[in-house]
Amino acid sequence: METILVTGGAGFIGCNFVRLALAETGARIVVLDKLTYAGSLESLADVLADPNLEFVEGDIADRATVRRLFAEKHPTAVVNFAAESHVDRSIDDASAFIQTNIVGAFEMLEAARQYLAGNLAGSLLAAGEAMDAEKRRAFRFLHVSTDEVYGSLGPAGAFTETTPYAPNSPYSASKAAADHLVRAYHETYGLPALLTNCSNNYGPYQFPEKLIPLMVLNALDGRPLPIYGDGGNVRDWIHVEDHCRGVLEVLRRGRPGERYNLGGRSERTNLQIVDAICDILESEVPAATNPALAGHGITGYRELRKFVADRPGHDRRYAIDDAKIQAELGWAPRQSFEEGLRATVRWYLGHRAWCEAVQTNRYGRERLGLGTKRESEVQAG
Repeated sequence: METILVTGGAGFIGCNFVRLALAETGARIVVLDKLTYAGSLESLADVLADPNLEFVEGDIADRATVRRLFAEKHPTAVVNFAAESHVDRSIDDASAFIQTNIVGAFEMLEAARQYLAGNLAGSLLAAGEAMDAEKRRAFRFLHVSTDEVYGSLGPAGAFTETTPYAPNSPYSASKAAADHLVRAYHETYGLPALLTNCSNNYGPYQFPEKLIPLMVLNALDGRPLPIYGDGGNVRDWIHVEDHCRGVLEVLRRGRPGERYNLGGRSERTNLQIVDAICDILESEVPAATNPALAGHGITGYRELRKFVADRPGHDRRYAIDDAKIQAELGWAPRQSFEEGLRATVRWYLGHRAWCEAVQTNRYGRERLGLGTKRESEVQAG
């Protein structure tokens, strides 16, 4: 049976990919996750009993754990989602980003290299026996990255796979470093590696520090909806299920050594996103009927908006040119942003218990990213 090792499979994008892979591949899925604040078994609760799923708690930067998994599970593919991903947290303290995003990526790559060469004791192959050509050709190492490695765009244009890297935050710099390692391992050692760089994801199971779930939950609670700067920063948004389908297509049919950009073709300013969320909530849970707003003279969710000091080094605009993956693999996003955003808001409305469970003793929706650990305002990007 094919075995796919999925790192970070209890996080936002990872857990959605795990569900897709279980439904569409017939493979055994081995999830490796450290279960940090943003990763939770609550996000896999409905599939943990699946006989094709195995969960292992562990750190991709832990050499012994990673090499033991390669030796014992004999993966035919690796999909590396594991990463610290919140820009604001990287501004406050970059150390976890360096350790997971760079050191962790290195340990995964090096274990894969040793595995293919037959140098892991206890692996499917005897020590010193190289994997045969057919098995080596079939193995894939897919590293999932971000469009933030490219830096900031002006009012026109879009990132392509040949756009020079220009990361502007500790987070994006750590992801850029990992991307370079992946490319180097392909070029130097012939590791059959692939890269994907995607735009902003949204959808179910996203930790509430990020913009969309944070705005939904704050609005429901009658808390301020802080907007960085003038609210004009632009992001391209892709539904997480579309992104996961793209990752699966690259894993199945992508060319080793290549990178593929995945975008949602849905550019919006942060202010437009917040306004759209407020309007959806107005139709789903009218402000006039929300007890959290009662008695405060608030007649609509938009009244909760509050413009606050901008994030340091805040990239102005991202946009993705996904022509390459369209032409080579036939992938395109299926979900319109309007429909996807409404479905996402409804998901959070219907999963308040999940929201409470993943936040408890982890995150109080305080603002991050100003170099301090506690701020009275809240916001995410």
